[in-house]
Amino acid sequence: MLPRFEHSLLIGSVLLASCQPRPPEPVPQPEPPTVERPETLDFQPVEWADMPGWTERDLAPALQAFQRSCARLNRRADSDPLNPQARWAGRIEDWRGACAAAAMTVAGPDAARSSLEAVFTPVRLLARDAETFETRSDGLLTGYYEPYVEVRRERQGEFTQPLRRRPDDLITVDLGRFDESLAGRRIVGEVSGGELVLYKDRARIETDNAGDIFAWGRPVDVFFLQIQGSGRLVFADGHEERAAFAAHNGLPYRSIGRELVQRGELEAHAASKQGIEAWLSARGPEATAELFGVNPRYVFFQSESLANPQLGPRGSSGVALTPMASIAVDTRVMAHGVPVWLSADLPELDGWTGLVIAQDSGGAINGPLRGDFFWGWGETAERRAGTTRARAEWTILLPHTVVARLFAETELN
Repeated sequence: MLPRFEHSLLIGSVLLASCQPRPPEPVPQPEPPTVERPETLDFQPVEWADMPGWTERDLAPALQAFQRSCARLNRRADSDPLNPQARWAGRIEDWRGACAAAAMTVAGPDAARSSLEAVFTPVRLLARDAETFETRSDGLLTGYYEPYVEVRRERQGEFTQPLRRRPDDLITVDLGRFDESLAGRRIVGEVSGGELVLYKDRARIETDNAGDIFAWGRPVDVFFLQIQGSGRLVFADGHEERAAFAAHNGLPYRSIGRELVQRGELEAHAASKQGIEAWLSARGPEATAELFGVNPRYVFFQSESLANPQLGPRGSSGVALTPMASIAVDTRVMAHGVPVWLSADLPELDGWTGLVIAQDSGGAINGPLRGDFFWGWGETAERRAGTTRARAEWTILLPHTVVARLFAETELN
C-alpha cells in the first residue's frame, strides 16, 4: 500500500557556547516529547441492533472489497493465523465459511445484509490502557486518497522533481523469517562493509541519483504523492498510469505540517494539505526545498497501467482498495481482511456509519482504534481526505467460531 506515515519526535536544537569570557546565556530547552501509554484491544459483544445505520447502508462496496480480500485468503493454509501479531482474529480456516458465503451472495442490499449476519457476529472494539486498565471507545480516524498528478516524461519548466523507482541497493528484511515473534516486522537498509546499515535520507537519494527516474512532477505534487503512497499520473498527451508504492527508505516520517505549527508559521487547524500548499506557494522554491528536507522519509514508486480505473491502488494487504470501503490499520494489533463497522463525523457527512474492510496499513497508523479512511480519487476525495480528523467507534465482524473462542478465553482470564 499505500503507505500513510508516523510523526517522529522533535529534535532539540543545540546552541554552541560562546568563546567570550562571560556567563553563558540560558539554553532554551525543548518540551519533553509526549510518551504514549501502551494500549491493548478489548472486546465487547453487541447485537446487530446496536449498530446505528446497519439496516439502511449500502453494503455492496464493502462486500466486494471483502471478496477481494477472500481471494488472497483462499491461497493460504487453513492453519495459518489471519495475522500472527493479532491472533485474536483466528485462523484462515475460521474465515472459509464467511468467504464462501460472500462469494455466493447475490446482488441486492437485503441479500448482502442477510449473508453477513449469517456468518458473522458483531463485536465492539475498545482500547484498554495496559497500566490503568481504563478503556476508551473511539480512536483517531484520518483520511487519504489517490491524487491525480500532472507529470512529464522529461524534466522541463516547473516539472523539476523526479519520481524514482526502487533502487537496486535498497534491502528490505522480513524479521519474521529469523524470529517468529517478529512476524510482520520489517527493516530497510543497504549493505555497507558486509553489514546492513540505514539507507540514504531524502537529501542523499537526490544527490546520489538513487533509483531510476520514470517521470517528473512539480515538487509540491511529488512530495504529497509520497505522503499518499500512490497516485494517478497524467502526462501531457492525456495518457494516465498509476504510480504505485514500491518501497521507502526506512527512515522515520516527519510531518511538515507539524513542523510549521511548531515554528509558529501555521495554526494547528490550518495545517491541512491545502494550508501547507498555500504556505509553500507564498514562500517560493527555496523555502519549499528547506521544508521538504525536514522529512528524511522517501518513497519509491513503480509505474502500472490502470487496468480497472474504478479501483484504487493495491493496499499493503495486496488487494485493490475500494473508495469509502477500505481502511488502513495498525497490523500489530489488527488483522487485514476484517470487516469494520465505523461510526464517525466525517467531512460533509456528519453521523456517517458504514462498513469498511481492513486492507491497508501505514507508518502513522499506530495503536488500537487508529484508522486511515480511503476516500478514493478526484476533487471530492482530495477535499475530504485533507480535512478528515474524526473520532470513530469500531465494531468488527468476526466469524462465529472466532467469537466463541475469543470470549471463552476472556472468561478464563
